[in-house]
Amino acid sequence: MRPAIFLLPPQPGRLFLLLVSWLFNPTRSEITSLDSGNIDDILNNADVALVNFYADWCRFSQMLHPIFEEASNVIKEEYPDKNQVVFARVDCDQHSDIAQRYRISKYPTLKLFRNGMMMKREYRGQRSVTAIADYIRQQKSNPIREVQDLEEINTVDRSRRNIIGYFEQKDSDNYRTFERVANILHDDCVFLSAFGAISKAERFSGDNIIYKPPGENAPDMVYLGSLTNFDLIYAWTQDKCVPLVREITFENGEELTEEGLPFLILFHMKDDLESLEKFQQEVARQLISEKGTINFLHADCDKFRHPLLHIQKTPTDCPVIAIDSFRHMYVFPDFNDLSIPGKLKQFVLDLHSGKLHREFHHGPDPTDVAPGQPIQDVASSPPESSFQKLAPSEHRYTLLREKDEL
Repeated sequence: MRPAIFLLPPQPGRLFLLLVSWLFNPTRSEITSLDSGNIDDILNNADVALVNFYADWCRFSQMLHPIFEEASNVIKEEYPDKNQVVFARVDCDQHSDIAQRYRISKYPTLKLFRNGMMMKREYRGQRSVTAIADYIRQQKSNPIREVQDLEEINTVDRSRRNIIGYFEQKDSDNYRTFERVANILHDDCVFLSAFGAISKAERFSGDNIIYKPPGENAPDMVYLGSLTNFDLIYAWTQDKCVPLVREITFENGEELTEEGLPFLILFHMKDDLESLEKFQQEVARQLISEKGTINFLHADCDKFRHPLLHIQKTPTDCPVIAIDSFRHMYVFPDFNDLSIPGKLKQFVLDLHSGKLHREFHHGPDPTDVAPGQPIQDVASSPPESSFQKLAPSEHRYTLLREKDEL
């Protein structure tokens, strides 16, 4: 397990006092210790929970304890209801099953939960009392902008994904469900709402929710399910807010890695939108059933030339399609084969079956060799995964750029 490196508060003397205070006053705050017996109940009943996954032997975990506890004390004064905000911790040595459940691979890791659902973006801000408290305040702020005139809807940013709810009144089960969904997905979509007389023109058949996709001429889509069924609204909204094919960057690379799914990546030049559109179409046509088993991504060839080098490619070879399994990288034979029915899907199925891994190490499977053709061993080792190595940190992007210049 590699430690998480974080920025310390600028006053080392204050940090020392916090450490001493924590050692001699370990029960001064209301940090909840989670175990397999209480974790679901506590997290499911918390509007917002910030959980510190730590290990006692980890020096960085030890340094975070007093900071985390003081931040908890600050927030408890502002949100006294115990279910509004919960600060909790998990000893990952004592509860390795919980660490495995949430894919914790470094210490300490701070994860945010809403009503028991873990957010995909962990806290990566400064490890200071002020920064953590500000982060929680931000999480408690209303993610939905209330419009005062329907003309405002005509001026929304059409480069973004917009979810708009039209309700008779704010104090309703329909709106509360909408609000829960917005709290979880507000990083992926813009959420707006209108009430009463302002929204009446859009409520011809009762409260409703619409999705405005990116693009000036893209048609609206209407949610047709129950407005009080959280699971249905969340699934519909997530499908609209999180694109099937996402861009991987240095900023979100670690987030995507932590989702635990292998990558199917199109490497393309930034201005090559034709290849991207073709890739998106074929992913939607051939691989929609594989959503949830692999992440569909696209990457800028020029920025990600190091992963390309791992598969013996350069930006001049783009567009290139590859799978990163986090063990090795595997190359789709020819981008021009993308439109062959079933070809891309078989590439992904070969990953899941282990065929790609076997063939990299032992040569083609016997059933794939033409009669009379000898099976040859692969002389070179398969390319290792490079996205884990390129996972972003505050320093790594600079180091990569320096490598590019060497």
